[in-house]
Amino acid sequence: MKKIFLLVVLFSSIIFSQENPIKSIIELKQQVAYLRDSLNQNPASVIQNPVSSIQHPVSNTRKKNAGLAILYSLVLPGMGELYAGSYESGKYFTIADGILWGVFAGFNIYGNWQEDNYKSFAQSRGGVSSDGKDEEYYANIGIYQNIDDYNTERELNREYSKVYKTSTHYWQWAGNDERKEYRSMWSSSESAYNNVRFAVGALILNRIVSAINAVRLVSAYNKNLTEQIGWNVSFGVENTATLPSSFTVNFVKSF
Repeated sequence: MKKIFLLVVLFSSIIFSQENPIKSIIELKQQVAYLRDSLNQNPASVIQNPVSSIQHPVSNTRKKNAGLAILYSLVLPGMGELYAGSYESGKYFTIADGILWGVFAGFNIYGNWQEDNYKSFAQSRGGVSSDGKDEEYYANIGIYQNIDDYNTERELNREYSKVYKTSTHYWQWAGNDERKEYRSMWSSSESAYNNVRFAVGALILNRIVSAINAVRLVSAYNKNLTEQIGWNVSFGVENTATLPSSFTVNFVKSF
């Protein structure tokens, strides 16, 4: 009877322990040894609680949402990767975003500073009035020595609509060196603004690439995620004075 009981215990435990066979076999050996010793020492005892229990917890892990990963990456690159549980690659997007914001601010400040400089220089050295002047005007006064040279070329090219009025758009550089100095400041400002546009484009691109990477990581996470089932199997022997000995197996499964 004892041998049959131990075989049943062994068979039942093997069936319900396939998820981690090595660990379950070790546990099983310990449990069988305990049962054998208990039956040899006190076969008439009443075992009210199960003497063996194998438990596997239910995992609360859920699948990640790709839409949320995209949203997080668009707000701050790298956060989508953090949401997907893989910030190892996402941190580089976050670092890049910080650097690009610094570049954006730096070039924008420098461009504004140089713009103020060349406008002040044009007023003091070229006799320019800043009222109602557009970007094209400030570009032209760095190319031509004075308004007469500019208007003459426009008239020769029959571009009469582009001719400036002397009363409102007058300028006259004292020499070619002053014009070149102005042109240098104007070019520096324009280059800085072009770099600002580059920084903005890089910020957008960084977010797009981060979002794509986050979606890839979420997809890999969900693909590797397996549903884990929690179960508890227990068994024991009950001996009573008026009834035959009985073997009990309790199996509880949760999803």
